[in-house]
Amino acid sequence: MTVDGKALRMRRLSRTGDGKHLFVPLDHSVSDGPVVGRSSWEDLVSAIAGYGADAVVLHKGRARVLAPTALGSCGLVVHLSASTAHAADTDAKVLVGDVEDALRLGADAVSVHVNIGSDTESRQLADLGLVAGACQRWGIPLLAMIYPRGPRIPDPREVRLLSHAVNIAADLGADLVKTSAPADPARMAEVVESCPIPVLCAGGAPDVRDLVKTAAELMAAGCAGLAVGRRIFTSDNPAAVVARLASVVHATDPASLSETLPPLTAGVV
Repeated sequence: MTVDGKALRMRRLSRTGDGKHLFVPLDHSVSDGPVVGRSSWEDLVSAIAGYGADAVVLHKGRARVLAPTALGSCGLVVHLSASTAHAADTDAKVLVGDVEDALRLGADAVSVHVNIGSDTESRQLADLGLVAGACQRWGIPLLAMIYPRGPRIPDPREVRLLSHAVNIAADLGADLVKTSAPADPARMAEVVESCPIPVLCAGGAPDVRDLVKTAAELMAAGCAGLAVGRRIFTSDNPAAVVARLASVVHATDPASLSETLPPLTAGVV
């Protein structure tokens, strides 16, 4: 049997082996500023990893200073795109790392952000294609974070546009794609059905109870997982939110969980 490096790494991105994924992006420190203080950083990552996340998403410099023990069996995705909230065009993304950087850090995957409809769409698409080629050569999975976002996008949650976005990711060589949810979570089924690669849904409602309910609806619609960052690291109890979302993502019947999961308790941590 031929050993396929990309397949092995994809397997490590799903801790239970069911092909479902709970990713926790922590790359916001570049776009918006510090996620948590220095003294709390490894505690946050350890809580996320220890309570069921399948992978965390970090920039290369942040991954470099993270103690290897903090991740445990949780995967590492190195994010290769960046912009800040202070830019003249906040929809413009540029590459700030490459696949070789990620491999040297022991990453299980890399991610690239693309905003279709932005003024710099053409360059972002070219960057995605170049990174996809490198991922194929090195046998490392590529997560495309792709959104309808820019001056030519009237409704960034429109199902037709979301379907277009995820199929761009597939056509340009991504192995996984992350995008926004439509206004009606049940209509995510149309987006998923249109796409030949696993679709992860981003973000969530500001209220934790709504987040869990929405997560269950999205998983029932056929999503391969969730990518939730801000709703976790701004929570008073990140470990509890991760544990709840992990139970939904990896449930056999996620739809049945949306109303039956008990409320969060401080004792989870």
